[in-house]
Amino acid sequence: MHRNASSPPLRSLGNVALVLLLTVLCCMGLKPATAHAAAGTFRNPLGTSPDPSMTYYQGNYYLAATEGDAVRIAVAPTLGDMLTAPRVTVWQDTDASRNQQVWAPSFYLIDGHWYIYYTADNGVDDNHRLYVVESEGTDPLGPYHFKAELQAPNAPDEWAIDPVLLRQSDNSLYLLWSGAGTEGHNLIYIAPMSNPWTVSGNRVYLPTDGGCSTIREAPSILQHNGTTYLVYSTCDTGLPDYQLWMKSLPSGADPLQPGNWTQHAGAVFSRNDATGVWGPGSNGFFKSPDGTQDWIVYHGKNTSSYTYDGRTTRAQKISWKADGTPDFGSPLAAGATQDLPSGDPGGGSYWINDTNTSSGSGSVAYTGDWNSGSGCGVQCFWSDDHWSAESGATATWTFTGTKIALLSVRDTGNGIAAFSVDGGAETTRDYYGAIRMGEQLNYVSPELPYGTHTLRVRVTGTKDASSGAAFVSIDRAEVYSN
Repeated sequence: MHRNASSPPLRSLGNVALVLLLTVLCCMGLKPATAHAAAGTFRNPLGTSPDPSMTYYQGNYYLAATEGDAVRIAVAPTLGDMLTAPRVTVWQDTDASRNQQVWAPSFYLIDGHWYIYYTADNGVDDNHRLYVVESEGTDPLGPYHFKAELQAPNAPDEWAIDPVLLRQSDNSLYLLWSGAGTEGHNLIYIAPMSNPWTVSGNRVYLPTDGGCSTIREAPSILQHNGTTYLVYSTCDTGLPDYQLWMKSLPSGADPLQPGNWTQHAGAVFSRNDATGVWGPGSNGFFKSPDGTQDWIVYHGKNTSSYTYDGRTTRAQKISWKADGTPDFGSPLAAGATQDLPSGDPGGGSYWINDTNTSSGSGSVAYTGDWNSGSGCGVQCFWSDDHWSAESGATATWTFTGTKIALLSVRDTGNGIAAFSVDGGAETTRDYYGAIRMGEQLNYVSPELPYGTHTLRVRVTGTKDASSGAAFVSIDRAEVYSN
């Protein structure tokens, strides 16, 4: 069913007080005062896929993540628009031996070409291998052509996933990945490269600590003041305790010597039950548009249940400690408002909550029988939502902008909703989910002329055969104007 038998704890007492105040105002027939959106803010998620990699290049952000059948890149001039940005298919292989289970693309500009590194197989996980494609020029969207399979001479046909590059200040190149060998499975390896598509020497195993006894994967590289940080994920990505650990390499040290790497104790980024983020990991790093800030992009889930589903792309700024090491902080709630990266030209999106409050020019009104409450806890924006299974009940959003996106709960008792923009023809979406999760992207409107619009959500009373009921959840809307 849509509602949990036991309600999770509320996000904060301040949120409870605000909800009570708004309820009193509504009962008095007063409309709550509308807050004004802070210029240059955004909220997660940025995408609906795991294993993200992101960069900022010549006026745009480029985001790639695991899509399964191809490599796709989303492009947006501001981070605030990334969730609804178009995804462009930049590479889809026709070779059946390597065009399935395409995972974890990462991309780099080297000598006038973009190189995308990824793992793929023929539909059998044991056959995952590493590949690289090369762009024809400097456009991150390609076109691309197949360049090479990547194999170390001492491991010519071994299982391998999650390839990334390490580029040193002397322009030397190294490939890192998670692979299998005599040391075990899902472990971190490194090998030298003579160019972006050729592994030129034997692979070396890098011993790593972790929060679980098994799985070291998704290596990523962060460099600061001459020090190289190897950040990697540990534990099964389906677990809520999937987390990031770290090793570091001092300036000038040989990365092929395992003893040159220092292991840092403990997880550097892990689950945050208080904000409803579980399994944060499989990350990348990117610079703000003006180059002054470092950001982490990663995937996380809105449920503590074991599942690979619902891993969404998120980003947040990192800082630096007095000793020069990175401070990743804790994962922020998906709906937490953050300032855009420094130099980002966007004005930001604004939110409308299901309680008819908004950080901009927006509202929501209901007809029919709707339930509301705070039992949703950290799985919902501001810990509350509305839900109804009454056929014909509606929630109508009024907003000023060019596009609207709806995020809310999917659950085992949810059904099908119908959507109509400005009184137009309806489209439908299924709110069913095999595992209850909040902050899920359920609808994105078409691009609209800037102005005031309406989006009506109608409960159809119908459902998928797998669902136990036909509830539709109303929680957060994001409105865009760029």
